[in-house]
Amino acid sequence: MNLARKLVSAVFSPIPVSRDRALGISERLVAATTLTSSLEYLSQRRHLEKGGLNDWEIMREEEAVDNPMFRCVLDLVGDRRVTVGLHVTRAAVSIAMMLPGNSRWRGAGNLALSGITAILYPRHRFGTDGSDQVSLLVQSATGAARLSSSPQTQDALLWYVAIQANLSYAASGWVKLLGDKWRSGEALPGVMRTKTYGFEKVYRFSKQHPRASTMIQHGVLAMECLFPLVYVAGGRFARPFLASAASFHVANGFVMGLGRFMTAFPSMHPFVAYTSTPRSHPVIAGRDDRMVPAALVALGVSAAVAGTVAVQKRLKTLQGWGTSRRITTRHGNELQFESGGTPDGESPIVIFVAGLAATAEHFAWISEKIVTETDCGLIVYARAGYAGSRRRSRADYTLQESVDDLLDLCHAVTAPSGRKVALVGHSLGGEIIRRAASEMDPETLEALVYLDPSHPAELQRSEAQDLGARNLHGALTTATWALRLGTGILMSRPRWLDSLPPAYRDKVFAQYSDARLWSAASREWRAVEKDFRSHSADVDPIAACGVVVAAQNTVDQDAEQLAMYEELVRTHDDPSSELRVIPGTDHDSMLTNARHAHLVADVIIAHLQRSRHVDLMEPSADSDVDLARTDGHDTRKVEVLG
Repeated sequence: MNLARKLVSAVFSPIPVSRDRALGISERLVAATTLTSSLEYLSQRRHLEKGGLNDWEIMREEEAVDNPMFRCVLDLVGDRRVTVGLHVTRAAVSIAMMLPGNSRWRGAGNLALSGITAILYPRHRFGTDGSDQVSLLVQSATGAARLSSSPQTQDALLWYVAIQANLSYAASGWVKLLGDKWRSGEALPGVMRTKTYGFEKVYRFSKQHPRASTMIQHGVLAMECLFPLVYVAGGRFARPFLASAASFHVANGFVMGLGRFMTAFPSMHPFVAYTSTPRSHPVIAGRDDRMVPAALVALGVSAAVAGTVAVQKRLKTLQGWGTSRRITTRHGNELQFESGGTPDGESPIVIFVAGLAATAEHFAWISEKIVTETDCGLIVYARAGYAGSRRRSRADYTLQESVDDLLDLCHAVTAPSGRKVALVGHSLGGEIIRRAASEMDPETLEALVYLDPSHPAELQRSEAQDLGARNLHGALTTATWALRLGTGILMSRPRWLDSLPPAYRDKVFAQYSDARLWSAASREWRAVEKDFRSHSADVDPIAACGVVVAAQNTVDQDAEQLAMYEELVRTHDDPSSELRVIPGTDHDSMLTNARHAHLVADVIIAHLQRSRHVDLMEPSADSDVDLARTDGHDTRKVEVLG
């Protein structure tokens, strides 16, 4: 009984480590990380050569740096000789930091290492990983703590790293928990079969012993999600949690080749041990814990600010534009839409249907050109759940629901005038308009224009589409829950957004940083994936003109996708149906890049002109569109979106 009591006490007890000892252990572990990192890069200097993985002439184009001074610094560091010199310096300082000693000069060494790591980070965009961020964090904190003569300041810095350690584990665990692969036990064999991080023996083990594999994965989830429990019960859980975390990183090092993880993340563990030990312990006597309430206050204020910003973005998303109109469909859904172009006449009404996780404003460049250069009417709308459109249906979502909503919208906008409609759909929107067209009266349908459309058989026939689809549900679910927690305030503005007309950018960004868009996309994708993976019938023929406008990158990278586009064209009886490829563009830039979008609009207009009802309008001086413009900085706001 005494032996059992001693064993339990040894396992479930705090880890008393002094402030100086915590600093010493941590800075040596992290120095081993930076030493390993630099030695790896020095042994692979070929990647710095022209055409290599880290060729600066290529990588510098990916660095969105506007400050000319910072750009000059990066170009200097990008020089191969300077890069090699910095790595040699970092390796030498790292070795020095691993030697015995406890002087304040070690603080300067830590700060020097953190500075070199920071300046080298853009230089190695490909090949960096979480260990580099951890090294930068720990070396900055330990350097400042070493140089400070105030124990209170040192404790605040140690608490800072300890809190970051808890956040890194807990956030990682809860994000994994949101996806279904870790819960179902598919994550480990999935990773182990990849070329980058795979390990054949572990993969075979996970397939031969699925129950054991699932237990291991669930154990990792429990360790990460519950890591903050190291601070309950007087730090009694510190030993098992830190031992489990360290074992996890060692396993990653041997199995996945992430050698730096073995020392990077454990370099934060001494600070967790120091801060989780009760203050009553003599080794910890005098520890200043005011960082904890300060962090809680900061967290509360941040949560309040994030909540306020989230509410503002939600209101901005829901309110639409000044000209927004609404209809209620047969499913009870409320669709918000904008109308523009020529209100009367015999020319068709062009209706745009967006893709998955996309906005109606993505069509801004195209709709602008059609409005200013033709006498067509124009409708853009948000599907139920996007922007200001609300999904009221209580039934399980299927793709047919969106098809029915589109049919109801078509009837509502054409019934008063009897005008025909031309349907334009991008990505998933292309499949929606195809299904809607098969249910429409041919007399009301002018044409269909598919912009890099989805195909119902793509997940079965295209390996690239299949691989991309497998992780999409988890990504959409993670984004939804993250934004529901108010993290929209932390979302960076995507670079493609600034290619849209300026008047639309804030509205689009509000939608992307709000959970509604991602929740709607997640709901749609679950139904779409199920539908596409069970698809077996041939695509129904359509008695109308069908034009497929493909992005060059899409057809160049996937020959099967090109074959499906050609098949889609052949399903249209009209002899003018054809496939057009827009050179130099990809799936998204065919809408967001001004020049590419104008070329797409030209294709649409050309086919609408084949109808005797469509006339070109003489562009006025203030509505001229220069097809050579590629910067996307035209400040005009067109009628279609208010």
